[in-house]
Amino acid sequence: MSLATIFLSETVGTAMLLLLGGGVVANNILPKNKGNGTGFLMVNWGWGLAVFAGVLVSYKSGGHLNPAVTLGIASSGAKEFVPGIPVGFASIATYIGAQFLGAFIGAVLCWLAYKKQFDTEAPAALKLGVFSTGPEVRNYVWNVVTEAIGTFVLVFVVLAVGKFTGQNPTPVANLGWLGALGVALLIVGIGASLGGPTGYAINPARDLGPRIAHAVLPIPGKGASDWAYSWVPVVGPILGGVLAGLLSNVLLP
Repeated sequence: MSLATIFLSETVGTAMLLLLGGGVVANNILPKNKGNGTGFLMVNWGWGLAVFAGVLVSYKSGGHLNPAVTLGIASSGAKEFVPGIPVGFASIATYIGAQFLGAFIGAVLCWLAYKKQFDTEAPAALKLGVFSTGPEVRNYVWNVVTEAIGTFVLVFVVLAVGKFTGQNPTPVANLGWLGALGVALLIVGIGASLGGPTGYAINPARDLGPRIAHAVLPIPGKGASDWAYSWVPVVGPILGGVLAGLLSNVLLP
């Protein structure tokens, strides 16, 4: 195992995540789509299955796909991310850099798949909504709280699975498709229960990478990229992930 392999694995996995996750949002909210108006629960399931696919294809790196997961594992006191890759500055930077790059690539691929729908007349907010999250009630402090709580649930449960199975702190890949399915169902559950206020980014790369893609892609009538909100789905998930890692040693002895 090498950091180059980790980088490639996380890039491909996160790109798959954003291609399919962004795709279900585009199918649901952009005009002239077969799935237009199928609702938020369909989006939850789409994101869950996107995570399932992303984890499967990034099995070599443990399928983090999310800086909050990587930082949560590091703050839990883990010695290795996967066998042969110790937790340290270089490995953390490799994981997170790959996740942001993969998220950007996945968002661009989603745009290509829905190019003609993006070219049609539609509110700018809907076009931005395919790429990034936004709050129903804009209050930055409480939006951060919502994102932190949702991410805490994600990372804490992932770490609990590691404790329960006695495996690597990220045993999802070790458990094969069954582990990936478990995380997918967790994502659906978080979305259905906690996703309403902010659209549940629970992943800094998932929001910031595609938001940058929205800013640079030639999308007609796309409007602004809402940079004033962009820090919320970065800071909130990082806080939640790190807190989950720190408390795992206390609450999951």
